[in-house]
Order: sequence, then C-alpha cells, then structure tokens
Amino acid sequence: MAKKKRNPANAAAIAHIFENYEIKSVLDIQEALKDMFGGAMEQMLAGELDSHLGYDRHENTAQTTNRRNGASAKTVRSQLGELEIDIPRDREASFEPQLVPKHQKDVSGIEDRVLAMYAKGQSQRDITATIQDIYGFNISHETVSKITERIVPLVQEFRNRALKKFYPFVFVDAMYTPVKTEAGSGQKALYNMIGIDVDGCKDVLGFWLSEDESSRQWIQILEEIKRRGVEDILFISLDGLTGLEDAIKTIYPQTTTQRCIVHLMRNSTRYIPRKRWAEFAKDIKSVYKAVSLDEATALFESFQTKWAKDQSAVKVWSKNWDAVSRLFELPAAIRKIIYTTNTIESYHNQLRKVTNRKGAFPNEMALFKLVYLRIDEIRRTWARPIQNWGQVLNQLVVLNGERVSKHIRF
Repeated sequence: MAKKKRNPANAAAIAHIFENYEIKSVLDIQEALKDMFGGAMEQMLAGELDSHLGYDRHENTAQTTNRRNGASAKTVRSQLGELEIDIPRDREASFEPQLVPKHQKDVSGIEDRVLAMYAKGQSQRDITATIQDIYGFNISHETVSKITERIVPLVQEFRNRALKKFYPFVFVDAMYTPVKTEAGSGQKALYNMIGIDVDGCKDVLGFWLSEDESSRQWIQILEEIKRRGVEDILFISLDGLTGLEDAIKTIYPQTTTQRCIVHLMRNSTRYIPRKRWAEFAKDIKSVYKAVSLDEATALFESFQTKWAKDQSAVKVWSKNWDAVSRLFELPAAIRKIIYTTNTIESYHNQLRKVTNRKGAFPNEMALFKLVYLRIDEIRRTWARPIQNWGQVLNQLVVLNGERVSKHIRF
C-alpha cells in the first residue's frame, strides 16, 4: 500500500490521512486507520514535550538548557492491532509522557473513550470537542466515524449470535426512531426483545428495524430466534398489537401470551377526564391486584357499575378481561413479572436517552451501532438475577415440570 510520508506535526495531514492512501481492501482501511492513530499520538506526545520544555518546537527564545533529543520507536497495542510510534526525547531525560507512559504497551484508551462517548449519544461534533479538551488534539468527524465503523462486525455478530434453548419470560415491543431514507427522514419501528433465562438474568435477544410494527414482521423475528436456538418460551408479555398473539402461537404454540396491563390502563384512561385518572386507576388496580379470580370478578362488576357513564373506558377492560383473568392462574411472584411490559419499556427509555440526542440517523447501521453500544452498557447492570428468582423458579418447576427442570443447571 503506497502512502506519502507522515508528518506527525501536521494536524491537517493527520485529519486527511486517508487521502494519502491507495485503498483496495478492508485491510488497507485498517492499516490507514492505524497509521492515523499513530500520527495522532505522536502529535499529542510532541505537544506534551512542548509543555514540559516550556517552548514550542520552532521557538528560538527559550530560556532553558534542556532541548529536544530526537525520538525513540515504540511498538504498542491498540484495538486496531499493533502500531509503531515515535516517542520524543529530551537531552536531560526528564520528560515523562502521560499519554503513553514509560513501559506502557497498551494505548487503546483513546479509541475506548471515543466509543464510550458515542454510546452515550454524543454527536461527532461533541466527541471532537471533548478530545480537543482532553488531549489538545483535533480529531476529525471522519476519524470518529472510522472508529465507530470498527464495531460493525461486532454488531452483526451480536445480532446473529446463538441464543439459549429456553427462556421462561420474554418481553416484546417496538419503539419508533427517525432514520433517513431516499424519501427523506421518517419514523421507523425498532423491534426489541428481552428474555429472562433460567438463571433469572435478563438479556437482549435482538433488535430489528422495519417501516412499521406488524404481526407479520414479528412472525419473521420469532422464526429467526428459533433458528438461533430458542426452542421454548413459557410466557411472552406484549402490547395490544392486532394479530401478535396469533403470530406467536404459530411459532411457539405452547407459549402463554400475556397482554400488558399497563397498556390497557393507558388505552382506557384516554377516555376519562384527566382529573379522574387517579380515581379510575385506583379502582381498576384493585381488580387486577385482587387475591383471587372470584374477588377480581366481583370487584370488576362493581367497577363497571360505578363507571357505567364511561363505557368506552370500561369496554377496554371488558373486551380484554381474559388478559386479567389469565393472571389469576399464576402465583403472585410469577404474576408480578409478567403482568406488564415495564421490563422492555424501561429498556426503551434507556435507548431513548441516547437516540433522542442524535436526530435522524443517516442509515440503519448508524442506529444499530449506537443501540449495540448502549446495550453493552445496559447489560452490565443486568449481571444479577431478578429479585426473588429462587421462589419464581420453584413455582415454574411445579407448574411446568420437566419443561423447566431439564434446563436447570445443578
């Protein structure tokens, strides 16, 4: 690969380094990126030496006997692979570089910081400014883009990875985010799926993008996770998308589906004056929080009588009474997990904290990169089993026998 000679002191040359390469393959891009980071580090090290000596390279009025004394080559590791950089020296050997301390062989920190900032939803402009503030070095928007591009294979690997054979609980839902298309910017549906495994730990099973949310698309997603190894699911918590329950049954006929009670609450309160929301919510909550189905049925009859003038709101619950009554077939500990999609809605809120900062994404992969990096942060908070998992697992075994017990590791 032919290239022009690198000038570490020339920021403009570093910013446009890709113009100096003949790119014929992905490996050429990686080598160019490595060279760019090597040059960037050499420039920052030169700045450190300027500060240590108290004068710039070409300043002739410096009041010090200490001078520059060439450079020594050093091979260091980065996430892009090994690269060789020149460490500047001074005559008195008093210079102690901070960016690459003596004896340090790993310099992946800058790349990691760029990715960490990107994962928090910072724009390329913000990242550039932060690197300037920390290191005093201008890193171009193109460079930030190239750094984030290196995680594309990780995104693909994550989305195609093998999944576990069995998940007692799965939560499905879609959120909308703007993505640019040939016709301009438009809201697209980001499908998300979270599973709780037999150890009680949550994980993101995948994410997908489509023009809108439909049961047909969910069928394709369910077929995909089955190909990726998911043989059985006990419960799937979902919103009220038409046809979704039937779609699930075509792929996982033994799976119990549960409509989200919180979604029913939202759908019904829109028919109620805002000033009466709290009263309405309290009354219906006493129904689905009852200790038994008989008590819930009696309370619902009283509820229907009290709110008879608000038939549209009451109809939401009467039409979906099976979603409420089905809960009472389950012990309270299991019921608490499955009656709402709050698990995935909380996850959506975590994603929106970063996606909302970005505006419209230029393409699908730009969104996927950010979601993947955000997931990496979220998963660190999911290391422990959910609360009371031992009790939940025992109840699942009692109710489902070998369907659950054969997946438990002793």
